[in-house]
Amino acid sequence: MTRVGVVGATGRMGRTICAAVAADPDLELVAAINRLAGEQICGVTVATDLQALVDTGAEVVIDFTVADAARVTVPWLGEHGIHAVVGTTGLDESDLLTFRSAFTTSNAFVASNFAISAVLMMRFAELAAPYFETAEIIELHHDGKADAPSGTAVQTAKRMAAASPDWAADPTKHEVFAGARGGVGPGGIHIHAVRLRGIQAHQEVVLGTVGQSLTIRQDSYDNSSYMPGILLAVKKVGSVPGLTIGLDAYMDL
Repeated sequence: MTRVGVVGATGRMGRTICAAVAADPDLELVAAINRLAGEQICGVTVATDLQALVDTGAEVVIDFTVADAARVTVPWLGEHGIHAVVGTTGLDESDLLTFRSAFTTSNAFVASNFAISAVLMMRFAELAAPYFETAEIIELHHDGKADAPSGTAVQTAKRMAAASPDWAADPTKHEVFAGARGGVGPGGIHIHAVRLRGIQAHQEVVLGTVGQSLTIRQDSYDNSSYMPGILLAVKKVGSVPGLTIGLDAYMDL
């Protein structure tokens, strides 16, 4: 049985993760970390000090916090030989380089999206890219999401651009409102970020060529959609050396 700790345990996502870990017969929730201590979550007392992860013998730690916090926590886990599963958004390439150098005796996994349907959506868009000359990405998230566009949208555009370098130029000559055409991402693919109350996380990739179009859409309706992917990562991270990026690496896609 794998001993698991959760950093960011008292947020909505953190509570869902704790419950999922506690309910899995192959995992044991042994530590929960947050800024305010003392609360009980799934039979574990919340602590503020990362040392609690060492004291409880956590083998894998899940971090769903904010980028500034993860930049401290994740290298610390590597220095202490603890495997890390990171779903925090807003991390950049320099952060990944730091993580890569920090994990020499343990392993790390970082993903922008843990929904298996989202991973498949990105893969399908990558496969379709060479057969179309135009494409745009529309990502829709709840109004509590601070960054735009989402990491999933950026990663989707990167993969599509790598799969096909030839995309038609934007025909727009004049924008009535600045930014109406969205942001220009990798390969010149436009990305539109929508922030609304009442929704969770959704993305459409719309591809077009002469006489036809293809729409690939993925929907996450609540945080439970991420749990199968998170649990998969927790169980796999110990067996894959170094830093791994993206859940598809664990799904043999």
